[in-house]
Amino acid sequence: MATFDDREKAFEKKFEHDEQLRFRVEMRRNKLLGLWAADLLGLAGADADAYAKQVVEADLEEPGPEDVIRKVKADFEANSVEKSDHQIRRQLEECEKEAREQVMSEVE
Repeated sequence: MATFDDREKAFEKKFEHDEQLRFRVEMRRNKLLGLWAADLLGLAGADADAYAKQVVEADLEEPGPEDVIRKVKADFEANSVEKSDHQIRRQLEECEKEAREQVMSEVE
């Protein structure tokens, strides 16, 4: 019975670890997207970092990336930046790849 309990605990630890990595990747992805958007909005330095933080916080509104995409899209429209939903989603995918690489290199 101890072997089963040990396996169960190991599975729970792996699940927790995987979820923490997933969360870190998503937050890093959102920050990278925020920095990309900030550049297009003409923000730099502390203003760009503050905007990226707003994008990260926008992801806490609902599950999935739709809240982040809506925020960036609305900010682009308000500032006359021409980017389609498709372009924003594509950039989000690129940011996720980069975020995953960054987070995994930090873990190793």
